[in-house]
Amino acid sequence: MTSFPGLAAFLTALLIGSAGPGCAAAEQPPALVEIESPLATAQPLQGYLRLPDGAGPSPAVVLLHGCSGFFKQLDERWGRRLAAWGYVTLTVDRFGPRGIASACTGGAPAATVHDAYRALSFLTRQSAVDPHRVAVVGFSQGAWLALFSVERGAIERNAAEKFRAAAAFYPPCLSIKGDMTVPTLIMIGELDDWTPAGECRNLAEGRDSDGISRQRNTGYPIELIVYPGAYHGFDVPHYSTPAQQLGHRLEFNAAARDQSIDALRKFLYATIGGQERPQ
Repeated sequence: MTSFPGLAAFLTALLIGSAGPGCAAAEQPPALVEIESPLATAQPLQGYLRLPDGAGPSPAVVLLHGCSGFFKQLDERWGRRLAAWGYVTLTVDRFGPRGIASACTGGAPAATVHDAYRALSFLTRQSAVDPHRVAVVGFSQGAWLALFSVERGAIERNAAEKFRAAAAFYPPCLSIKGDMTVPTLIMIGELDDWTPAGECRNLAEGRDSDGISRQRNTGYPIELIVYPGAYHGFDVPHYSTPAQQLGHRLEFNAAARDQSIDALRKFLYATIGGQERPQ
């Protein structure tokens, strides 16, 4: 397995500098790390690790990409920003080491359902990370994995380390039971026709898809933010020209993106702390 002595100091030195609006640090590229070595597991895992400026240990965030992959773009879009806010970030590549090109037609591959906790286990072993202040943030299919990882069930119960918060951008909410073990934030577009906002409303309000109330006063409440006029992928500038995927509309929405940046920044500061640096 790759050795990481001195990694924190090395990366911190690399990542000093300015990165423009919203990303005041982290001009240098992130470090590609082996989360688990191919020699140690039949399912190797890798990701992009970024460290913030300043002395650690720091709170950290695991980032999970959607069904199309593109973990590098996710790291550039959100890992870079969160590192500038003072968080260690680990953007997981769920597909590359497994030879998966896309998983948009059959749901999240079964082999990936433990990836959030495998990434968490890696982070808790890094001297730059405060192991008691780690959140998971996912997007689309990765958002479902983030929610699935922190709802009360076998995966969360059997994990040695625990997340302290979870945020989900436009997740499919229908199959989530809603008994969350940590503070949870969901952000979704009102016009999303791939992961409908109505299903997330039912989840946040404690109803199932038939309108039947779930057991109340169990777990943490879910904070839901619905952005008017926004579609799936509202935070992805690549979709400034709207696209269609499997019959669903993908469209960038600058107003929703900017509001979600502010919402996530405040949520993370309230749940896992940090220096609440300016955007």
